[in-house]
Amino acid sequence: MNQGPITGAETGPERTPAFGVPRQRTAGVLPEPAAAAPAPQPVAASGKPGRDRYLDLLRSIALVRVVVYHLFGWAWLTVLFPSMGVMFALAGSLMARSLKRPAAGVIRSRIRRLLPPLWAFSAVALTMMFAAGWNPAKDPDLGGTWGVVELFDYVVPFGAPPFPWHLGSRSGLLEDTWPAQAAGVLWYLRAYLWFVLASPLLLWAFRRAPWPTLFAPLALTAVVGTGVVKIPGETGNAVTDFAVYGGCWVLGFAHHEGLLSRIPRYMAISCSSLLMAFGLWWASGHKGPDGWDLNDIPLAQAAWSFGFVVILLQYSPSWQELPRPLARWDKLITLSNNRAVTIYLWHNLLILATVPIIDLAYDLPFMEGKQASSILDTTYNLWMFVLVWPLIGLMILTTGWIEDIAAKRKPRLWPNGRKPKSGHAARG
Repeated sequence: MNQGPITGAETGPERTPAFGVPRQRTAGVLPEPAAAAPAPQPVAASGKPGRDRYLDLLRSIALVRVVVYHLFGWAWLTVLFPSMGVMFALAGSLMARSLKRPAAGVIRSRIRRLLPPLWAFSAVALTMMFAAGWNPAKDPDLGGTWGVVELFDYVVPFGAPPFPWHLGSRSGLLEDTWPAQAAGVLWYLRAYLWFVLASPLLLWAFRRAPWPTLFAPLALTAVVGTGVVKIPGETGNAVTDFAVYGGCWVLGFAHHEGLLSRIPRYMAISCSSLLMAFGLWWASGHKGPDGWDLNDIPLAQAAWSFGFVVILLQYSPSWQELPRPLARWDKLITLSNNRAVTIYLWHNLLILATVPIIDLAYDLPFMEGKQASSILDTTYNLWMFVLVWPLIGLMILTTGWIEDIAAKRKPRLWPNGRKPKSGHAARG
């Protein structure tokens, strides 16, 4: 099977082997997106009811960046737009807004929104793994019976779910690292769940000591993300993720509570720029296997993402509607926000699914010449990029409605904000 020049990817947990899909840091390791925390209806920062379309735009950009990164594996994308930090900040802002209600009910609601989409993904992923011959009880990397117990993380993601790093053959329908690439995205759900559970305490601390609470995750990252203190295994990965992105989550609190708006913009931008410069300086001396990929460098990722998010939120215009130059993207932005969990969960598996589809082109009559095959080899990743979006659209149609069920809404096939026709036209 000719798989073309498929490249590596994101991590930060967003990193991964071969196709560029997240792997856990124990092997070297989702972010980004996409993603992605469920998007309830917020109140815009202006105080008027309705969605803040600026935040919706940021979430959509973050999801697209995650997909592009996992496909092409360009390390510079982690600097250009730190998607996971942005997504955690937006989720933190929404969580702070929701915690005006009793905390227990808010946590139940967030977990309920998260789990059914996870269960649908887990059912497909585990069925594929078991059908390919994987037995977690006999997997030497999982410790026998404990590997079976860890399957519970496919139901409630308190920890990292187990999966085989290699399954099948490199010449098979899917490359043999597909389980790690498909399930590697679940680190994000684990981190999101930890933040949700910790949010009542974090918000309580933030309201009493905002600055220490805001910068504590950066200090923790300097300890656990640089090797000063080493926590082994997946516990260490989880604590590091919590520290790296904790500052962005609490920045979401600061945005909602109005703390950022009370800081003079010149001061916020100046201090953020210095922090980001420190992040790049640290990265320059601690490059990972993919060079400037910040997902391999926890302290650089934490500092750069924190400063980047501060600047984005400082300039937050709190749009009730998208401005005219962006209005053409309104429906796609609405759709991606309503299906953020679906897009994020499935995008890596769908990237993998493009390979056997594109490989069919090599059997076409006009592809017999070396020149035609060489052109396809050269443009292979581009065709993957083109093909993955209709596959994501198909997944939205077939499984996206589960997000509505989880949120106790009426199921919708394509929730892009378009109002249904009324009267006789609707019945026709």
